[in-house]
Amino acid sequence: MRYLLISLLSSSVFLSGCSTMTDAEQPITETVESKLMSWADLTTRPQPSPTESIRVGIGATDIVDLWIPEGKGLHPTVIMIHGGCWQKAIADRTLMNYAAEDLRQKGLAVWNIEYRGVDEEGGGYPGTFQDVAKAIDALPALAEKYNLRADKIVAYGHSAGGHLATWASLRGNLDPLSPTFVENPTVIHAVINSGGLADLKASTPVTLQSCLAEIVDDLTGPSSATRPDVFSDTSPAEMFPGSTFHISVNGDKDRIAPPELGIAYTKRVMGSGMKAQYVEVPDTGHVELIAPDTDAFDKTAELLIEFFD
Repeated sequence: MRYLLISLLSSSVFLSGCSTMTDAEQPITETVESKLMSWADLTTRPQPSPTESIRVGIGATDIVDLWIPEGKGLHPTVIMIHGGCWQKAIADRTLMNYAAEDLRQKGLAVWNIEYRGVDEEGGGYPGTFQDVAKAIDALPALAEKYNLRADKIVAYGHSAGGHLATWASLRGNLDPLSPTFVENPTVIHAVINSGGLADLKASTPVTLQSCLAEIVDDLTGPSSATRPDVFSDTSPAEMFPGSTFHISVNGDKDRIAPPELGIAYTKRVMGSGMKAQYVEVPDTGHVELIAPDTDAFDKTAELLIEFFD
């Protein structure tokens, strides 16, 4: 089995750790063990618990689970955002507990946020986005208390969380008239879009209908005279450019986020002049992207650790 690791910057294509390639050249591949998983393979594992749960607002979902590694710090910090097709009936932040504990053991602090799904009161547009923004913007104010490093932050989101993580990294481009706009949003220096749906327009006809097509109107909200394009402040692919380093990680057998979405999004990031990287793991579906002790998650953890080196 093999995985592809391609870095892109502007109009040039690079293989990480290797010489520059032209578009006509074939990417170099490496052998990596991998296997498909079901959700039960992950969720039947003993579930670890966070170091502390922190309330960041008055809403029921205004909660962040903090995972603090051993040592005094300052701890490199990862903002983690769960998926579940933007629907709380499918998943909440505890789905990421396995990944969060693994990263904690590897020396990273994890800021695992919650948000309202489209199936909850006040969720969808703009509530889901406002919840994500609120939870992320609470981090800098609490960084000193918990010995967290706030000068260099990476966001890591899976599935719908990949969309929300990339969205959060581009909030500086929001129109001040958008209800999702805030002044001086927390700067995210890198984002890992893991099996994510960062381009809502491109993802809607490709991913499972129940995951996006059936709820996209709730997620993006109605158009208006001041907001004719509902994707302008909800879809990261319509919010370029920026300075964030975008990394897309995809499994080649992922039916929810097929590789074509990660490849196309990476090319769009590249076309806007931002730095990007695409990683594809063969014989990999959606689950192992967030499951410790899989090659897909091990690669993700490696990318996160390398970012702080």
